[in-house]
Amino acid sequence: MADRTSPKQPPENSLHYGDCLDIVREWPDEFVDLIYLDPPFNSKEDYNITFKEKDDNDNSENGNSEHTSQAKAFTDTWKWDEAAIERVANLKKAVAHPVHNLIAGLHQILGNSPMLAYISYLAERLAEFHRILKPTGSLYLHCDPTASHYLKVALDTIFGDSNFRNEIIWRIGWVSGFKTQKRGWIRNHDTILYYVKSPEATKLFNKEYIPYPEGYRRRDGSEPTGKGIPIEDTWNCSQNDDLNSIMIMSFSKEKLGYPTQKPVKLLRRIINASSNEGDLVLDPFCGCGTTIDAANQLNRKWLGIDITPLAVNLMRDERFSGMDVPVFGIPNDMAAARKLASENPFDFEKWAVSLIRGLAPNEKQVADGEIDGRGYLVTKPDNHNSELVIAQVKGGKCTPDHVRSFANEITSRNAAVGILITLEQLTSATAMRTAAELGKISVGAQEYPRLHFWSMEQHFETSPARPPWIPPMVNPLTGEAENTQTRML
Repeated sequence: MADRTSPKQPPENSLHYGDCLDIVREWPDEFVDLIYLDPPFNSKEDYNITFKEKDDNDNSENGNSEHTSQAKAFTDTWKWDEAAIERVANLKKAVAHPVHNLIAGLHQILGNSPMLAYISYLAERLAEFHRILKPTGSLYLHCDPTASHYLKVALDTIFGDSNFRNEIIWRIGWVSGFKTQKRGWIRNHDTILYYVKSPEATKLFNKEYIPYPEGYRRRDGSEPTGKGIPIEDTWNCSQNDDLNSIMIMSFSKEKLGYPTQKPVKLLRRIINASSNEGDLVLDPFCGCGTTIDAANQLNRKWLGIDITPLAVNLMRDERFSGMDVPVFGIPNDMAAARKLASENPFDFEKWAVSLIRGLAPNEKQVADGEIDGRGYLVTKPDNHNSELVIAQVKGGKCTPDHVRSFANEITSRNAAVGILITLEQLTSATAMRTAAELGKISVGAQEYPRLHFWSMEQHFETSPARPPWIPPMVNPLTGEAENTQTRML
C-alpha cells in the first residue's frame, strides 16, 4: 500500500518517505511517546555500498580478478550552501521560533560554516519533534563528538536544560586495523543525548539491569538478591555489558548492508527503558529500520520516516516482508505519478529509479550526464561479478532525440544495460529502431535488450505490474543477487 501524501494523523506502524521536517509539520501535537533519531553526523564522509565487479582490464591468466565498485547510500557532508543560507535567515527572522536566539548567536560564533548548516538543519527539526512528544515523552539523539556539544545546547534551548537527563556514552567495540594507526587518542564511542518533555517522563522510566555474572558476590560475601547490576550511562564498557556495534563484527546476521546500521540490542535497551507496550515510537531518520524493528518486537506501535527510497524499500522488503505496511509519500496511481513529476521532478526521478530492484538513485540533484540511477548486473551469481546498469528518468515528454542521446550514454559508458523510465509507454518506431540498433546481451541462456523502455503505465496499469525485462542485479544494500522480475513498490 502506498499513498502520495503523508496523512495529518499517521496510522500506527507506517512508513513515510520524504523530509521528516515536511512530514512532521503536518502531524498533531503531543501524540508520540518516544523518539529516537540517528541523523547524519556531519562526519564529512560519503557512506557507500560496496560491490564486487569484474575487472575489464584484467590481463591475468584466468581473467577473473575483481575490484570494488561503490554506490553511494548517502553523503554525510554539510556545506554552507543556498539551502543553509535560506534556513538560517528564516530562523533569525522567526522571533517566536524556539531556536531563533540560538541560531542568531551561533551565526555570530560560527559564521557561514558547514557546522552552522548542520546545527540549523537539526535544530529546525528538533523543535518539531518536541512539539509532537507527549508531556510524558522522551527523546534520544544519537550523535558523535564533532557536534554533540552544539546539539546539547540546541536541545537545552528547545526542551529546557532542566529536562536534560543523561549524556550516554556508547563504546562502539574493540579497535583494530587502520583505526589503530591514528596519531593521538582513538575515538571509539558515540554520544546519545537523552531528554524528556517534562519531569513526568522520568516517573515512567523503566530501570534496566545487567545480569549478575556467574559467581558474583557482595562485599560481605553474600549472594546478590536484586535484579542485577543497574545500567550506568556508559554502555558496552564492561565484559558483562555486551553491546558492540554490528559494523565491527564481520559475520553479524543483523547486517542489511546499510553503512550506519546500529545493533538491535541498542535500540531494545532504549525502547524498553523509555516506553511501555502499546506506546508509539518514532524514528524520523530510520535508515534500514532497526528502531522500528525493535519497537515491533517489543509490542510498541511505530512510525518510520526516511528521505531515501532505498531505505524505504529495504524496510518494507527486508524488515517487514509479508506484512501490509502502509507507505506514504509515494504515488499509488498514474495521476499521483504525473503530479509528482510536475511538482517535484527530482523526487519523481529518485522514486521511479527505486522502483526497479537493484538500482540506486542519485541522492543529490547534481549534473551526471544522462544518469539518474545505476546498478550492477549479476552476470555470474556464484561469484558476484557484475556489470554496469544505468537509468534515466523522463517525467515529461520523451522525444526520439532523448532516446538517441541515452543510447549514446549507454555506449560511451560501456554499460551492459540502460533503462529509460517514462510516464507513458514508449511505442514509437524510432525508439524501437534505436533500441534494436543497440543490440542485446546474453546472460546464461537468456537474451535481454541493452536499451530497455519501462513506464509508469506498465507499473500501475498492468496486472500484475510488469517490471522491466532485465537480468538479476546486485541489491545495493545487501550485496546479494536481486530478482528484478518480482512485484515492486
